Amino acid sequence: MPQHSRWVHYRPVSDLPTIYLALGANLGDRERNLSVALRRLEPLVRIEDVSSLYETDPVPPGQPPYLNATCRAVTGLQPRALLRHLREVEREIGRRGGERWGPRPIDIDLLLYGELVLDEDGVQVPHPEMAQRPFVLVPLAEIAQDVRHPALGRTIDELAKDAGDSGVRLAAGRGWERRWPPA
Repeated sequence: MPQHSRWVHYRPVSDLPTIYLALGANLGDRERNLSVALRRLEPLVRIEDVSSLYETDPVPPGQPPYLNATCRAVTGLQPRALLRHLREVEREIGRRGGERWGPRPIDIDLLLYGELVLDEDGVQVPHPEMAQRPFVLVPLAEIAQDVRHPALGRTIDELAKDAGDSGVRLAAGRGWERRWPPA
């Protein structure tokens, strides 16, 4: 009878892909929603760095302003499983189906997954619209300025300078997410 090992084999963190996520909220207690989302991503996603918090004009107009931030993390999840995990965290915080680009208590987008370029069956990495979005690029440039967009070959800092900072205002400096007790 074969014996089963009681040891669980984990990949060293250094072998895990570095990912970048964008988080936004414009309904409810926006800052708390973002902080709770960061905590609920763990342990499947280990957060390593979080940008400052920015208030941004809504796209499209006619809804409340957003709070936006980005984070750098590592994960052992493959892109499709990671996206499922992000959607589950959104549901836990109260996001329900609705109009595309409509108001929401939380939105979590996968921006970059290592150097992967992927477009299949509804999974697109890098995020297809990130290079045109100041509300993503301004906070992302804080924590990933020298990272290269794997499809465009340009650094995040270069993309952020091209996109500008129109409609993006600093709301809270680094460490804002630690102001909230665990939920």
